[in-house]
Amino acid sequence: MSSVSLPGGTWTLGDLTVTRFGYGAMQLAGPWVMGPPADHDGALAVLRSAVELGITHIDTADAYGPHITNQLIREALHPYPGSLHIATKVGATRDQQGGWPPARDPQSLRRAVQNNLETLGVETLDLVNLRLGNAEGPQPGSLAEAFQTLVELQQQGLIRHLGVSNATAEQVTQAQTIAPIVCVQNMYNLAHRHDDELIDVLAGQGIAYVPFFPLGGFSPLQSSALSSVAERLDAAPMSVALAWLLRRSPNILLIPGTSSTAHLHENVAGAGITLSDEDIAELDKIGR
Repeated sequence: MSSVSLPGGTWTLGDLTVTRFGYGAMQLAGPWVMGPPADHDGALAVLRSAVELGITHIDTADAYGPHITNQLIREALHPYPGSLHIATKVGATRDQQGGWPPARDPQSLRRAVQNNLETLGVETLDLVNLRLGNAEGPQPGSLAEAFQTLVELQQQGLIRHLGVSNATAEQVTQAQTIAPIVCVQNMYNLAHRHDDELIDVLAGQGIAYVPFFPLGGFSPLQSSALSSVAERLDAAPMSVALAWLLRRSPNILLIPGTSSTAHLHENVAGAGITLSDEDIAELDKIGR
């Protein structure tokens, strides 16, 4: 499979080369990321289509479902192509109300890593992100004990690379004093630009930045500038938002999710549209 047609080219996570345009598997689970999908075969088809398109970076978590998205990934793609790399997250679990209570004590983290290994059907996880904060966003506080637990699991050969998610800039720095990280996964898009400085710092260090919910927060009413640029380019606003993220910095990796193969193809095509310097200048005003 070739990734030549994918927008953005590739990025290196430690010793792993991945396409900058990836796929986020969260939406493959049922409503509110709980339970199985309504269309099981359709979910498998989306995953297989992603690989057929040349995508080599899939983002998941055993908490999705829980266990559902990992099981779908395994059913659809195992044994995995050597070029395919799967990133997962630990540090939060699910409750019966669909919440995401923190689970960052050493025992919970070890159990979560083991669950990911089993449900994905691998002996080593390519990339594990430590999820911090809560549903409100990043929260201040030390990550030392939790991150050190993951470092120990890495030393045991269960994890290849480490990252942090939903983290403050201070927590990113603290993690780096304990062990190398290859990515930071935070909320970021055209309208939510709070991590601009962090993105630039990480780019200088060769560390990836992976925005989650990259398409959230937009409508024609919320952003006339986005609608204006999209209309001028005869493109969907969401396509413009994805293309802007790829232009924003070379270390940004995209993981837009969908449960539809048609929407997956639309996302890939949309992210490949060309934005002029005028377009970029107009879009940059949205989050400033």
